[in-house]
Amino acid sequence: MKSLVRIFMGLSLVSCLGAAPPNILLIFADDLGFGDISCYNPEAKIETPHLDRLAGEGLRFTDAHSPSTVCTPSRYSLLTGRMAFRIPYRGVFTGAGGPCLIEEGRLTLPEMLREKGYRTALFGKWHIGMTFFDKDGKPIHKDGLEPVKRIDYSRAIEGGPVSHGFDEFFGTACCPTTDWLYAFIDGDRIPVPPTKLLDRSTLPEHPWSFDCREGLIAPDFDMEEIDEIFLGKSIGFLESHAKEKPDQPFFLMHSTQAVHLPSFPSKRFQGTTGKGAHGDFIAQFDGHVGDLMKALDRLELAKNTIVIVTSDNGPEVGTVIHMRDLHDHDGARPWRGVKRDNWEGGHRVPMLVRWPGVSPAGRTIRETVCLTDLFATLAEVTGFELPETAGEDSVSVLPLLKGRDAPVREFTLHQTWSLDLAIRRGPWKYLDHKGSGGNRYDRKGSKNWSIPEDWIIEDTAPDTPGQLYDLATDPGETVNLVERYPERVAELKKLLDETRGSGRSAPTDR
Repeated sequence: MKSLVRIFMGLSLVSCLGAAPPNILLIFADDLGFGDISCYNPEAKIETPHLDRLAGEGLRFTDAHSPSTVCTPSRYSLLTGRMAFRIPYRGVFTGAGGPCLIEEGRLTLPEMLREKGYRTALFGKWHIGMTFFDKDGKPIHKDGLEPVKRIDYSRAIEGGPVSHGFDEFFGTACCPTTDWLYAFIDGDRIPVPPTKLLDRSTLPEHPWSFDCREGLIAPDFDMEEIDEIFLGKSIGFLESHAKEKPDQPFFLMHSTQAVHLPSFPSKRFQGTTGKGAHGDFIAQFDGHVGDLMKALDRLELAKNTIVIVTSDNGPEVGTVIHMRDLHDHDGARPWRGVKRDNWEGGHRVPMLVRWPGVSPAGRTIRETVCLTDLFATLAEVTGFELPETAGEDSVSVLPLLKGRDAPVREFTLHQTWSLDLAIRRGPWKYLDHKGSGGNRYDRKGSKNWSIPEDWIIEDTAPDTPGQLYDLATDPGETVNLVERYPERVAELKKLLDETRGSGRSAPTDR
């Protein structure tokens, strides 16, 4: 009965909007911090007018969280609605790393939408693993330069986006300007293979130009124009869709290089902010969001398109350090922690949603959500009945998209790349580990870059294995309350262990 009600509600929502179900444009940033956007951070030193406009025309979520504190597991979880620690998988892929983390038979977001009649496309970074083959037809599942040198580019690639629900894909296997293989994948092939080693001496030099490995590069791969190429593909998709298939809904995932290190803004944005190359990179991301919104307007697609902008995790350590020191800009503000950390700065991310005619304009949503929730939410929007074997950590937040500001989740899980876990219920957050769970701040001579210089951390329980914070009174996670509230710790620890063992955190009767 509940399933029938959900289907009816989904169909009713679509019918209220007209005959056509909504298009979906998901713009997925890389390492964009909560404090990098001016509508989230009044102290931001880079203007983001297009993102600010999007917030004014839709919803601004202030308690949204990436499923992990690094990109590979976050992307797996976004597309499956399932936390990656359940696989389990540690770390991130680089180069020819794989195989794909998405298990055979597991339903993905684009597969679900394609079953509902959507045309699906991904342009940009994949980073969930795929399988390259050598000249003997043997799979290569290894990171690093030497495995990339073994790739036979005449063979099809398995396990990529077109194997998991995307009709079209143009992008890169891993981080576009970081991870050993600097070449574009079109569908399941690399049409222009890499021919030589990258000469890093030809690249820009500035405080954000590191993290670029000396891999193999293709002749058509311009390190400074990667996102411009992805943007052209996405706008071209919108144009062709409006012309050729205007009656079919689409799901377009635009997955950017920005603002992941190295910060190589395109020529059109270089020097535009006066806040260094990384400031220009943030402005580039904002500008590309504006370009996509203009395309929707020009093609008369905006009124029936849900636009979602968010990030795969918090800002990178080196990015934050140099932006704080050189330009007084803090991409993690106002949170403790950065990328890889299980403190808020590692996984609390910006999320903006515009849905004309459904989401009220200019509304701030303060309820806790996770990016895994997009899976169940879009299932409800399109009237897709999710089986119990899909989206095990996904809860529909459709009431929030309609403007309701009331809890939709009982609790939320957080994980690091080392598979350390935390749980959040209401204002209470319990970290089931010592330290950040990610970056090391205890090495001799190291500075605790997880907090601004003028912060004071009161380590009231340095010898305990866990941490407890009341985010209502201590959003900066400065005072560990684990010894003051042992009953609260036991309650959250039990709930965490139960959901870890049960294989799901979403209710079975959603």
